[in-house]
Amino acid sequence: MRRAALTLASLLAVSLIVPLRATALTINPDALWKIVHGLCVPDEEQHHDPAPCAEVDLAGGYAVLKDILGKTQYLVIPTAETSGIESPSIIAPDAPNYFADAWRARRFVDKELGHEVPRDMIVLAINSRFARSQEQLHIHVDCIDPDVRATLLQHEGEIGAHWAPFDPPLAGEHYRAMRIAGKELKANPFVLLADGVASAREAMGQHTLVVVGASFAGGAPGFILLDDQADLAAGDRAHGESVQDHSCAVARPGG
Repeated sequence: MRRAALTLASLLAVSLIVPLRATALTINPDALWKIVHGLCVPDEEQHHDPAPCAEVDLAGGYAVLKDILGKTQYLVIPTAETSGIESPSIIAPDAPNYFADAWRARRFVDKELGHEVPRDMIVLAINSRFARSQEQLHIHVDCIDPDVRATLLQHEGEIGAHWAPFDPPLAGEHYRAMRIAGKELKANPFVLLADGVASAREAMGQHTLVVVGASFAGGAPGFILLDDQADLAAGDRAHGESVQDHSCAVARPGG
């Protein structure tokens, strides 16, 4: 009986999450927090079952939840109440590296597709405060848009180790870009943004931050980081999720 009630509660809670592209209205901006804090964490603590989440890492302080949009999209969400990219806690000296957690969570994308997805087809994205529907920090984990991937591959050699303008538009917007080396995300992208882009630390909520897996020259693994700052007058809300493809066409046969 308890499990049936929990499942019903989960479905009701998830139904309150309205994809940003589908509507400009936010029905319940606290839906993600209620799911993670009210359902996933207690269930993991009491029953060692993270439902309705796919995973709850109590020690790491995050949960992984299947998004209702797309077959392969997952969200990595702190188990502590954290408003979004503007939260000072994510760039504190002892801050968890939620992007590293999100990178490891790409295995859920692999599972949905039934095969391992090449690293340069995976994107992690957090939207600015102007381009999100939820008031709990969440990183979108999914496949890259095929056109965005093609552009990054074509201009990969132009991306250096420090933030600099990236001229070709990606999903209609212009970004800054930088590269970091390594198979895993040891550096915290939030800190790299706050410390590396002028005035970003004081205005983090205006920024979107995107991390793209990469294989550089010679097959060296690494990541491309992308940043865009909202310009509402120009119609740019800094919606980094737009570089993702929630149909994951790039990783499907013939993609």
